[in-house]
Amino acid sequence: MTDNIPMELVGVRLQLPTNTPVVLLRETAGERFVPIWIGAVEATAIAYAMEGIVPQRPLTHDLLENVIEALGATVSRVVITELRDAVFYADLVLDRDGAEIHVSSRPSDALALVARTGAPVFAASQVLDEAGIEIRDEDEEDEIEKFREFLEDVEPEDFEAGPPS
Repeated sequence: MTDNIPMELVGVRLQLPTNTPVVLLRETAGERFVPIWIGAVEATAIAYAMEGIVPQRPLTHDLLENVIEALGATVSRVVITELRDAVFYADLVLDRDGAEIHVSSRPSDALALVARTGAPVFAASQVLDEAGIEIRDEDEEDEIEKFREFLEDVEPEDFEAGPPS
């Protein structure tokens, strides 16, 4: 069985020069970041929720949160389970009356729910080993800036063989 490592949803950034959205996860008790390339709609949904912006009409992820609640369930956690062929996979874990319900999900959709519910995020240790990028620096802003610089030169296909050394 794979160990799941606690992660923190850092936010959404744009990879330059293509302006491709990337959601960043950071290992809670470590120095590794995991970049996940996502779509613009999902990036907007995550950024809105993290900034506390409430749209006039519910977005799709708001609707999903409302449906989960209406069914008497809560978002227990999200686990980034796998990286296969440069594609990340996730499980959305719901709790309903003490029973766990696992729903296969795109990480971006699951993380949009995390941004709304505050549910914890985990990554399988294998995912962190394959895609985690270590950044060592005391100043968080310097960490993020170094990570942005890294993103300027990397493409999603680079993760097929693991992260650069």
